[in-house]
Amino acid sequence: REKKAKADRLKAEKKAKEEANRKAEEVKNAKTTSKSEASASDDASEDVIELSGDGGFDISNATGAKAASDEAQSKTKSNDTDADMKSEPEASTKATAAAVSASTSTKESNKNDDKTKKDDSDDDPKTPPPPGNGGTVPGKYIWTQTLAEVNLTIALPENTRGRDLNVVMKKTHLKVQLKSQDTAIVDAKLTKTIICDDSFWTVEDGNRLVVNLQKLHQMEWWNAVCIGDPEIDVTKVQPENSKLDELDGETRQTVEKMMFDQRQKALGLPSSEEQKKFDALEKFKQAHPEMDFSNAKMS
Repeated sequence: REKKAKADRLKAEKKAKEEANRKAEEVKNAKTTSKSEASASDDASEDVIELSGDGGFDISNATGAKAASDEAQSKTKSNDTDADMKSEPEASTKATAAAVSASTSTKESNKNDDKTKKDDSDDDPKTPPPPGNGGTVPGKYIWTQTLAEVNLTIALPENTRGRDLNVVMKKTHLKVQLKSQDTAIVDAKLTKTIICDDSFWTVEDGNRLVVNLQKLHQMEWWNAVCIGDPEIDVTKVQPENSKLDELDGETRQTVEKMMFDQRQKALGLPSSEEQKKFDALEKFKQAHPEMDFSNAKMS
């Protein structure tokens, strides 16, 4: 019985030694692999191998440390990538905002410059009124006006007669054409309405056509004869002093009122009638301070 127990003990010790040698070999191989991986990675952690209670080696900590190191590196790379992806749209957005701001500033500056130039031109008292209170349409005609009528002068070939022309005057349209030509000299819509029955045309000296258009509303100035033609500044229009002096008191007052209203309208200010209503409302406010006029409107 003692011999059998001794044999079993020897057999168990032999088996334990073989198991220890096998584990040692595995640890050696694992250590060699870990060192290779550590040298290949700058951030790899050093493996730690502990001795187990049965005389073998425990490599679980080494494996866990390696896994933790790999996971940390993966998270760091992921965070860097996310940061780059976030920073790119932010940088692009900032650049776009800066470009839009610069463009807006440039447009505002140009707009202010144009407005300043226009204001200076409007406020310049030295700017003369349009010749004859009208203007010139290159290649077509020269026109003048009074409060009652508009006159057009159109150059014609020498020795032109009335029968050589086709002149059509409608309330809001004018057409002038030589019958020998396919293209009309004038064929456009008028900017204002005329009185057809009182309008007329005539050929003078065989080389020019004079068209007289009677205005329907004879208390306003035209800024152009036909739509699309160059416009004049009606705020600069002034009737001749001699003609204004020849008017009777009531007519002259009406003309001066009309001129004032047109200038006020061009400047965006109230007309004489609107100013009278405003003044009346102000007097009423002063007479009744107990009333609320915050929602009062002019009509």
